[in-house]
Amino acid sequence: MKHTYIYLFLAVILFIKPADAAFVDGMDDVPLYDGLSQITQDDFSFGNEETRLLEAYLTAKKLKFAKVAEFYKESLPQLGWIYQGNRGNDLVFYREGETLEVVREAVSPLIVRITVKTKP
Repeated sequence: MKHTYIYLFLAVILFIKPADAAFVDGMDDVPLYDGLSQITQDDFSFGNEETRLLEAYLTAKKLKFAKVAEFYKESLPQLGWIYQGNRGNDLVFYREGETLEVVREAVSPLIVRITVKTKP
């Protein structure tokens, strides 16, 4: 099953991904929505062979969270993430023992936190 996700990921990168598509720094499997920029000084990364915790903050002055949420609901399943639903305004995804959360932290300017962590 793990190999299936790897092949799917490679297919997306090689054949579907436009040449200018970007990913969140430090999260090679999380695309960056056009119009969002990463606040790199707030990034957090911890991990080893068994567990990982990654956190990135993204911001935009003119985007609404609804557009960002729609993008991640459509794009993350193409990379193997399974949409689990909303927890309040948060989007929750699951893949191979890990959870990914897309959280609206602030409205104006829009600040979005993306967290990937190993599920206990």
